Amino acid sequence: MFLHRFLLFIVASILAGLIAAYLALRVIGPQPAAPVKLREPVRTVPAARERPPFSYARAVTNAAPSVVNIYTAKITTERKTLLLRDPYLRRYYGIRPRHHVETSLGSGVIMTPNGLILTNNHVIEDADAIKVILSDGKRFDARVLGADSEVDIAVLKVEADDLPAIPIAHSADVKVGDVALAIGNPFGVGQTVTMGIISATGRNHVGISTFENFIQTDAAINPGNSGGALVDADGNLIGINTAIYSKSGGYQGIGFSIPSDLALGVMKQILEHGRVIRGWLGVSGQDVTAAVAKAYGLKTTRGIMISAVLRGGPADLAGIRPGDVILRIDGHKLRNSYDVLNIVSARRPGDKVRIEGLRGNAPFSVEAILSERPPESDTTKE
Repeated sequence: MFLHRFLLFIVASILAGLIAAYLALRVIGPQPAAPVKLREPVRTVPAARERPPFSYARAVTNAAPSVVNIYTAKITTERKTLLLRDPYLRRYYGIRPRHHVETSLGSGVIMTPNGLILTNNHVIEDADAIKVILSDGKRFDARVLGADSEVDIAVLKVEADDLPAIPIAHSADVKVGDVALAIGNPFGVGQTVTMGIISATGRNHVGISTFENFIQTDAAINPGNSGGALVDADGNLIGINTAIYSKSGGYQGIGFSIPSDLALGVMKQILEHGRVIRGWLGVSGQDVTAAVAKAYGLKTTRGIMISAVLRGGPADLAGIRPGDVILRIDGHKLRNSYDVLNIVSARRPGDKVRIEGLRGNAPFSVEAILSERPPESDTTKE
């Protein structure tokens, strides 16, 4: 009997607890969860507007229509044998010398809507016929307005209007590490775009041309790219692709472009004068190294030692002698012989330049009147 009453008490207590809990929920209702405070996430990348583009399609769209394919043809005559050299035997046997057509390819850049095109001189040199093919497939015959072998630039003209001229940037603003795109026609496969960075600027002593101030890039440049465009990340022209460094003939990560500022200066002179007019001093020399200074008893290891002076030339008339060391021209300190070449050639014939240096170890200063630099084939001195 006692056990029966105890079980009834337990059941009643449980029922009472359940009823009390039910009534409490109906009166009070569910309580809202406490708000959670969220922290601002830590940014590990720059804001979107500060990040470089993940695609260079817009740059290619801006520049690619301005890059053309250039095909040249050169007619060569078969070398005459002993039989072909005799006119009587040729006439008797009806033998005529055979002609061969040599073709080559390259690239070019449309600079103006009325058909001015820049390319490399070596692309069109000695060509008997030049054909320009636009990115949309249109074909034009081109003629050479002028060329400068010392920079390796040529200016072509096609008879057309409303052509897509490339936007141009100042190459002087280019910095090492900037993105660069090379556009051209490598190996004749068709227009191709490669991407890299600017590896160096102001490259000289490369041995490609007389006046060297190259932009170096690792954007792939291959045979057929010569004369094509090197553009920045916005599609603006910064250089004319001209050469590669290679032991195999293929791309090895080092390409050279002529800066756009230099190429435009050459084009302007060709359009105005039909040639490039440069100042000339009429000397040749070598860099003053520690070994040279020791051998000649010099107290300086900078400047240019004059090794030869052209008789009757500007330097000779100014009193400069072999053995003199030139330290400055118009106040510009000379680092190497290329500085002499670039400073003097940037002046006009008839300009006066102040030359300072050492004769032995005694300082001297003279004034020279520059003459016009002769053609490359006639030039042996700066």
